[in-house]
Amino acid sequence: MWRVLFLIAFFALAGGAVFLLTTPGRQLLDRLEINAERMQHRAAFSAGKTLSGTPDLADLDGRLAAKGLAQGDPVFIRIYKLESKLELWMQKGDDYVLFATYPVCFWSGRLGPKLQEGDLQAPEGYYTVAQAQLNPNSRWYRSFNLGFPNRFDQAKGRTGSYLMVHGGCSSIGCYAMTNDVVGEIWTLITAALDAGQARFAVMALPFQMSEKNLERRKGYPWARFWADLKKGSNLFDKTHIPPRASVCEGRYVFAPGRIGEAVPEVEESCPGSLAANWDRTE
Repeated sequence: MWRVLFLIAFFALAGGAVFLLTTPGRQLLDRLEINAERMQHRAAFSAGKTLSGTPDLADLDGRLAAKGLAQGDPVFIRIYKLESKLELWMQKGDDYVLFATYPVCFWSGRLGPKLQEGDLQAPEGYYTVAQAQLNPNSRWYRSFNLGFPNRFDQAKGRTGSYLMVHGGCSSIGCYAMTNDVVGEIWTLITAALDAGQARFAVMALPFQMSEKNLERRKGYPWARFWADLKKGSNLFDKTHIPPRASVCEGRYVFAPGRIGEAVPEVEESCPGSLAANWDRTE
């Protein structure tokens, strides 16, 4: 992070303060923040150190019991690129509670969705994961396929394959965790699927979806796409139940989910009045 602060100071002293307020300037700051985080994580990983923010993985059962949870409870995952964090939520009664936040060791590319095979971008969007998408024998220790391209990505002509969450702290388009972290995530998602959850949802987001974060990036080419994703994230924050996602007129739309109802795959449909009112879930 000190490198980011040094470069900001350099630009300011060089008369670049105004530039930093422009869209290209903010994009530069995002890249600097991302690269600084990557360097810290890779250095810690290479040195065999535990990444900052990693929960006590040796006490999984104790942490579950402290929150009134158990292996086999349904799960939901939310990933934030800019902050390099993965949240794992678990069902408790009539909604979901946050069980753990893990550091993402490495993801490749920049903020923005994956567009085509080989662009090194990690996907952004709403994905669902079923048992068949899990790979216990991955070269990256454990992995699960996000299911990119989903129906939304296909409608946009986007291409790519084998976009995963996995271990190994190395990525060319995936979200890479440390092996110990992905091991705990694997334990919880496999237990949920084995206990009857048909599939779990993963919401991959560019950053934490606050109004401030979105406003600061309103000139970015993906601003409208991010605003649509924000509606799904807002809906989950409001209900603490994974929303149902579909594609309507080439955009994501979200409807409330229900406890006990299987999360459906993303399909093309315009549920209810959402087609006419994009702001319903604000």
